Amino acid sequence: MSEPVHRDVVDAAAVALQRARKAARDRGDTPLSKAAAAKNMRAFGTAMEEGTGSPALRARDRYGVDPRQLGGFSGPGRSARDPRALSTVVDALMTHRGWKTPVNVSSVLADWPSLVGARNAEHTWPESFEDTVVRVRCDSTAYATQLRLIQPQIIRKFSDKLGEGIVTRLEIHGPVGPSWKRGRWSVQGRGPRDTYG
Repeated sequence: MSEPVHRDVVDAAAVALQRARKAARDRGDTPLSKAAAAKNMRAFGTAMEEGTGSPALRARDRYGVDPRQLGGFSGPGRSARDPRALSTVVDALMTHRGWKTPVNVSSVLADWPSLVGARNAEHTWPESFEDTVVRVRCDSTAYATQLRLIQPQIIRKFSDKLGEGIVTRLEIHGPVGPSWKRGRWSVQGRGPRDTYG
């Protein structure tokens, strides 16, 4: 029989923590005192507060003690530790990242039939939105012409739903013609001919 293989069990998190502590000691850093750690925690709590009118901040200003550092409940009223609504967090994220306008336009484009009518929506579809321009593809030139005729009404509907200046123009494209190229390599053709003579 073969002998069992013994391997040292390594805790990766503990090893990483030891390396970070050793690197800090090598740089000359020292562990924080209790007072410095408490000061950092107070600064963190202040940064997390939404407003300055919270009971915790009033108590800290009045008594010089942050009740959250004492443990237990934060007390009545709003606190940085209170859970926030998902809609509030997502809305703040979209605003911070600049996604608000594209998301609003996409929600309106999702209801394309109400903008252009059911019959037109069967033969047209929005492709993209960039810099106040909505690109639309049509499956025939007749529907592309129809959309060009009602373009002012469509833009007015966008303005009613989103606000002025969000969508200023529709870029309407008809069907893409067939490609005569086959394969990866091609040679330039002889030019236009009377193909369908």
